[in-house]
Amino acid sequence: MIICIAQGTAYIWSGSYGDPASLGFGNAFLIVLQLFFAGIIVMLLDELLQKGYGIGSGISLFIATNICENIIWKTFSPTTINTGRGTEFEGAVIALFHLLLTRNDKLKALKEAFYRQNLPNITNLLATVFIFLVVIYFQGFRVDLPVKSTRVRGQQGSYPIKLFYTSNIPIILQSALVSNLYFISQLLYRRFPENILIHLLGSWRNSEYGSHMIPVGGLTYYISAPPSLSAIVADPIHAIIYIVFMLGSCALFSKVWIEVSGSSARDVAKQLKDQQMTMKGHRDKSLVKELNRYIPTAAAFGGLCIGALTVIADFMGAIGSGTGILLAVTIIYQYFETFVKEQQDFGGLAGLF
Repeated sequence: MIICIAQGTAYIWSGSYGDPASLGFGNAFLIVLQLFFAGIIVMLLDELLQKGYGIGSGISLFIATNICENIIWKTFSPTTINTGRGTEFEGAVIALFHLLLTRNDKLKALKEAFYRQNLPNITNLLATVFIFLVVIYFQGFRVDLPVKSTRVRGQQGSYPIKLFYTSNIPIILQSALVSNLYFISQLLYRRFPENILIHLLGSWRNSEYGSHMIPVGGLTYYISAPPSLSAIVADPIHAIIYIVFMLGSCALFSKVWIEVSGSSARDVAKQLKDQQMTMKGHRDKSLVKELNRYIPTAAAFGGLCIGALTVIADFMGAIGSGTGILLAVTIIYQYFETFVKEQQDFGGLAGLF
């Protein structure tokens, strides 16, 4: 609750809702109050799901819902925007039918619907679907390590180590780092636009098609995704730094997470020992060494793959950004896995009744 108040106050002070002097104390207080109660509602709904009235984490559900809403809106939005080429629909699919119906040259209309700039297009939509399918495919990659019970003779099983061993944690941590860096950089740039040190952190300008700001220089510019393929060609250094940052940060966060979350080789060996299980052909002392052959590699390489998929999604122009798509797919997949597991535990769909 303290973070809600502090974050809301920081957003007011940074000018995200307009000039604080123009807003006045009354309006600023009401905005902070609204953000505070919105945070309380989110926490209560999250606790409601965690108490057993739903599946999984409420926070993850809110993240996935917000990302999916953004994708659906940019696909079917009926909002019209004037970009200098006449009135256009924001939604990619709506724009496709509108262009085909209103333009005499159908081939040119189709080309514009697939490749139009600054607004969602059909190529972006196809890239989004492609990344969804690729991430779901990679979710099935895993290594099953054979384990057996030390208590019950003949009882055997397997311990799965997935390619995405740390799931979506690397991209969540990376996204949190970048978003907070963006926020601090924008706040400082609005307050001290002439300061050289602030420019090194990031320079910003207002977007032509929207009220948000985009980085145009400094550290924040180089760790942000290039907006298009033409931007990659125009500034390849930006693209290279962005790729290195994404791959390195995701792999690093993944490696760090297994140590702090209790999922390292040492922790897994302890869990198996507590359950009176051991790996076939290995004693307790060599179990940690054997697990160390798989877990750190899966964590680092899985984080690297997540970073690579994020970069590919951004370069292909997928709707909702590569980070958003990765988060949405992994969260929805986890919900699906949890639902299937619960149905198996309760004897299928009959368990619902």
